Amino acid sequence: MYRFLLIVSVFLTSNSATAMSPINDKAEFLSLISNKSLVLRLYTIRLDVKPNGMIEGSAVGRKVTGDWKWSDGYFCRTMYWGEREIPYNCQLVSYDGKKMRFTTDRGTGQSADFVLK
Repeated sequence: MYRFLLIVSVFLTSNSATAMSPINDKAEFLSLISNKSLVLRLYTIRLDVKPNGMIEGSAVGRKVTGDWKWSDGYFCRTMYWGEREIPYNCQLVSYDGKKMRFTTDRGTGQSADFVLK
């Protein structure tokens, strides 16, 4: 349970050596996620980041909700996993053409790689 919470608190936790390009522009971010879900199969996580600032999805059988905004080149979000709040955090977003990486604490923390489906 603790490990899962750590993963969700990042928008999740995994690190790979893949070359990623940062996304600094909200319009570019939205064009990449348009009509797609962020998926992390290992933890059965599927998230939809909506253009209207909402986050919807599920993780390990529980509902995930939240809101987000783009601020100073970072994806900033608050989420709930069931009833548990995942605190506000601004994250660096990067993309390699296949996976989208979210790195907490404005790019200085843990990261998670999601497949876009």
